[in-house]
Amino acid sequence: MAVYLVGAGPGDPGLLTRRGAELLAGAEVVVYDRLASPALLELAPDDAELVDVGKAPGRAAMTQEQINALLVARGADGREVVRLKGGDPFVFGRGGEEAEALISAGIAFEVVPGITSAIAAPAYAGIPVTHRNVSTHVTIVTGHEDPTKGSSGVDWRALARAGGTLVILMGAGRLRDIASELVAGGRDPSTPVAAVRWGTRPEQQTLRATLATIADAGVEAPSAIVVGGVAALDFGWFEDRPLFGRRVVVTRAREQASGLRARLESLGAEVVELPSIEIAPVDFVLPDIARYGWIVFTSANGVAHFFDRGLLANGLDARGLGGVRIAAIGPGTADALSDIGVVADLVPERFVAESLVEAFPPPASAGERVLLARAETARDVLPEGLGKKGYDVDVLAVYRTLPASPAAADLARVRAGEVDAITFTSSSTVSNFCDTVGALDGTQPLVVSIGPVTSQTARERGLEVSEEADPHTIDGLVDALLAALPSLS
Repeated sequence: MAVYLVGAGPGDPGLLTRRGAELLAGAEVVVYDRLASPALLELAPDDAELVDVGKAPGRAAMTQEQINALLVARGADGREVVRLKGGDPFVFGRGGEEAEALISAGIAFEVVPGITSAIAAPAYAGIPVTHRNVSTHVTIVTGHEDPTKGSSGVDWRALARAGGTLVILMGAGRLRDIASELVAGGRDPSTPVAAVRWGTRPEQQTLRATLATIADAGVEAPSAIVVGGVAALDFGWFEDRPLFGRRVVVTRAREQASGLRARLESLGAEVVELPSIEIAPVDFVLPDIARYGWIVFTSANGVAHFFDRGLLANGLDARGLGGVRIAAIGPGTADALSDIGVVADLVPERFVAESLVEAFPPPASAGERVLLARAETARDVLPEGLGKKGYDVDVLAVYRTLPASPAAADLARVRAGEVDAITFTSSSTVSNFCDTVGALDGTQPLVVSIGPVTSQTARERGLEVSEEADPHTIDGLVDALLAALPSLS
């Protein structure tokens, strides 16, 4: 057992190291600060103790001495403790002080480096801190020193004479004095300066000015401030993505949301997960598969629960489907089947129940049986339509959807209209969203629906649908969102 001082990186959870992710997955205690991405906490086990020790200007959940004592106490208990620190633990992260406390107490520890914002924030703003034709060296310095020292340990005038690139962390509050000292040390007042606030995060903002003007540019903490010729370079990519600056609500069940979330985040959106439904299993008895000519699946959830709680629970695998033909309502469902080694025999051109009924061939014999594996509550289009075609249809409920309980903070943001768009992937997400959120305080955000049935439900609940996916897939939903929500200029 040990205490692990883990660098969380500058904000983008994708910049966490593999070692950091492994330790979080096995953590019993996570002690985290303000600059660690909340998404990283989701990597910890559900029963892990989460302790917020974040510091902000003028506010601290705990003093550094209290944090040190906490790490020593939890480490002495023999628990796996992850101290999750923004950036790198040993780059102005006070990780050295925590290591000293652990050594004094005889507690084993490990340091896991992280990507410092001094490098990552400028990179996400399109600024290389070194460039062969502009700057061949970089100096990283803090603008916020220990107030108990009595005098500054930073000779800003000497740093001005050193030339090259200067990256200042935690300097927003003293920026006027710092700029003045750099000019007094010989730096040209027209020297380019860029301040990158919340670097690598969806709310990243980049301000560009000069040493003469940066103090009045409105720089706020936390910002990485780049001084030097490289600050005039603009190899922008992060803030140029089509959904950058947009806040998009994903209402899918949490178990299903990761794919859509990843797509939206790759396009620059800040994703608010507001799961309006939860997927719960239903106890069912697997019927005799040999009696059926067809098995129909209407969702990836149906595939997963039928396979896990039906076939596998009875000692079978995909081979247990024998010669039964398989129909899938759309490519997402077909992909879920493919993942377990089953190729769908029938996928309609349009991914709705009505099209699946139309695509079904006539029964091979009178009374050919169809097994429909679906949610406990669903429209009756398929059983009624297939019945009219001459099939005997048995409906097997393999899962149910339940209302979810989203995080209070996310719920408040949606109610206050602090989002740009809401995505719906099924009628149940619409209904449960409306029941959970209630009336919106402001103007309705854009609503993007995955298909006509979902759109109809949204309109029945008083929502105006801005765009509808075509095709009715997650990829189609993302394309519809892009059409409905142009990037910010």
